[in-house]
Amino acid sequence: MITPALRLMRAPAARTMATAATTKAPRIKKFQIYRWNPDTPEKKPELKTYEVNLSDCGPMVLDALLKIKNEQDATLTFRRSCREGICGSCAMNIDGNNTLACLCRIDTNLSKPKKIYPLPHMFVVRDLVPDLTHFYKQYKSIEPYLQRSEVPADGKENLQSIADRKKLDGLYECILCACCSTSCPSYWWNSAEYLGPAVLMQAFRWMIDSRDEHGDHRRDRLQNSMSLYRCHTIMNCSRTCPKGLNPGLAIAKIKKSMSFTA
Repeated sequence: MITPALRLMRAPAARTMATAATTKAPRIKKFQIYRWNPDTPEKKPELKTYEVNLSDCGPMVLDALLKIKNEQDATLTFRRSCREGICGSCAMNIDGNNTLACLCRIDTNLSKPKKIYPLPHMFVVRDLVPDLTHFYKQYKSIEPYLQRSEVPADGKENLQSIADRKKLDGLYECILCACCSTSCPSYWWNSAEYLGPAVLMQAFRWMIDSRDEHGDHRRDRLQNSMSLYRCHTIMNCSRTCPKGLNPGLAIAKIKKSMSFTA
């Protein structure tokens, strides 16, 4: 007969056995991460290796980076914010592809290290943080806001038909993460003057907005040999976009519209 006292003695042992049964076996994955500190310029950039137990980590690369920063190396520097693929902050080069760390799943091949670099062909602020100053300056240059000569007759909203609104689908969703521009060889070599896929797609977004009245002005600003026509339709931009957008198609449509209005 099992007395209440004996039942109490057996309970902790049972809980221990249940906990052991549910504990997952460790799955160690190596992460090789680009490290560079501007405070020690005499030290060359390096790939530093960290080991992460995937059984105790979230499924995305950003989860692993946060785990490394919180538990192993607090000096590791990277940008992140929303964790939902909306802000574009955690854009970086992962295993050779520009993408968002929060949307990139960690592969389960434990024998292959995951290599993480900052976005390519940009100045590095520190570790995985690129300097986006020039990128945002180019975005500002296209005047990404509604421009009209007159306000609506009723003094309220600038109305738009459902059909015209639908034309903006696939353009307005851009989060300016710069993954596409930094994957473009033309942008690598001509970024001082070539605007790049992300900025040009946003330029097209305002060109075709039925509420905007300065389309001719926008086209005139692109009518030179560098701002637009450095695009050679390599299409790296469309392949790498983490939001599934098509900057290459938008650039082609800009060229087409300018050829018919020249």
